[in-house]
Amino acid sequence: MGVLVCCDCFFYSWTRHPDPVVTLTRDQPGLLRKSKTKPNGKKPPAEEKKQYLEAEFTKVRVVDFDLKELVMLPREIDLNEWLASNTTTFFNLINLQYSTISEFCTGDTCQAMTACNTIYYWYDERGKKTKCTAPQYVDFVMSLVQKLVTDDDIFPTKYGKEFPNAFESLVKKICRYLFHVLAHLFWAHFKETVALDLQGHLNTLYAHFIVFIREFNLVDPKETCIMDDLSEILCAPAPPAPAAPSSPTSAPSPSSHNHVTER
Repeated sequence: MGVLVCCDCFFYSWTRHPDPVVTLTRDQPGLLRKSKTKPNGKKPPAEEKKQYLEAEFTKVRVVDFDLKELVMLPREIDLNEWLASNTTTFFNLINLQYSTISEFCTGDTCQAMTACNTIYYWYDERGKKTKCTAPQYVDFVMSLVQKLVTDDDIFPTKYGKEFPNAFESLVKKICRYLFHVLAHLFWAHFKETVALDLQGHLNTLYAHFIVFIREFNLVDPKETCIMDDLSEILCAPAPPAPAAPSSPTSAPSPSSHNHVTER
């Protein structure tokens, strides 16, 4: 079966094109590692304030509707077709989002691929562990994903061609790496994103992605837990707009205080 064109591509409008992706080596699964404090008896430094959690920024979105309804598998669509369409769309959008701040993400400013207290390492095809700079890591990710989504044997586009048996596991691998990029954008480059007035795009893209991977269990919650504080804010239903006063007997909707958490 061919890959469907995702109808929600128009949600994010841009004027800047992503930087060219350089073809690099394919990988083995990456490694998450918590940073450790030095054994000098001193208390660890206070956690850096997370600007992206401030209400003035989390409330900014590009769209305002039920993302869960958006990502649910349509009744007439094959699951693999839906996963392929959405995965390709998220790759393009996250690559594009990263390109907006790529000039600020350098080997000097981001000497490791970090998010919160986590450092991401890269493993090459021979199993060699490498501590990359953030731009190097992102190049590895985008090059790998581009190679996969443009391979017609993995993401078929011709009618009648079947998806490979390992397709779902490859989608999970792609989504895990794309999450790393999103987490780094918030952790290391949110100030630049705000300066460019693109926090609404980043918030919406992140919330959409998280709701999607939760819906289809594509990324282990242990992998995404470092961003749970943000996820629970952005993935909660937006509060309804205040109703225009109609009569003295009108009462506020009981759903206005609901907080839905999807894990």
